[in-house]
Amino acid sequence: MSNVAPLEHSVYNRAQTEQTKQLRTYYDAKYKTSWCLMKALPRPCFTNQLLSEFHEYIRVVKQDMRDTQGEKYDYIVVGSDVDGVFNLGGDLSLFRSYIESNNRDGLFNYAIRCIDILHENISHLDCDLTTIALVQGDALGGGFESALASNVVIAEKGVKMGLPEVLFNLFPGMGAYSLLSRRVGTARAEQMILSGRLYTSDELFEMGVVDILAEKGEGEVEVYKYIKAANRYSNSYNAIRKVRDVCNNISYDELIDIAKIWTEAAFKLDERDLKMMGRLIRKQDQAV
Repeated sequence: MSNVAPLEHSVYNRAQTEQTKQLRTYYDAKYKTSWCLMKALPRPCFTNQLLSEFHEYIRVVKQDMRDTQGEKYDYIVVGSDVDGVFNLGGDLSLFRSYIESNNRDGLFNYAIRCIDILHENISHLDCDLTTIALVQGDALGGGFESALASNVVIAEKGVKMGLPEVLFNLFPGMGAYSLLSRRVGTARAEQMILSGRLYTSDELFEMGVVDILAEKGEGEVEVYKYIKAANRYSNSYNAIRKVRDVCNNISYDELIDIAKIWTEAAFKLDERDLKMMGRLIRKQDQAV
């Protein structure tokens, strides 16, 4: 998403310009929209640094909404500043180091930090706003989970999304089962998770996983088309979002319980599984 034109900065964005290294934000005052673009280093995954910057971003947005009686933001758009990549998921190098050092607390705490952000996204920060994922590059593992957690998923044609964790004998433990089962049913969700297959955005649109399919390079245009339609019929769109919250509720406790299972499963991986994880780490490294 490096082609997003500079927009008017909020006070938060001006303050954060010097501080953030892996998260870039812009504020579009006309549409009351915050653009939030990821560029994690040394690999485009959920590093601890990126997670920290997301936590701070969420804190400030919530404070802005309190200070303005909920008037500052109508939309938050999460995208990427890395060409061809939305996000490649969990920091596998960190995972492996925790497993090899038998650091269960470290791995579980990492999972909690991811879940905290994911649940904020699902619940649109407990504010009257809409979260949008703009996927213009590959979204794998936790990257796919984070996109699914948004209220609206907009993806450009041809990008790949999927859950490859089964390749190293694990499963996606930060929301994939909960989120996918709400969209495609539990049987299809399990099939997608256990296959380890990567799907194109075109396929996922046909399945109902992606809400809006954009032509290549037209993702930002589709975001604004959605925003204009939602603003024109705001009563209907806001009501449907509230209905979805009721019908597809995903509790924080549900996510924590799954993360506990995921952590225990991670410490059952053997040497062969960790070698396969190492291959995927190298692929993450090559993505930058």
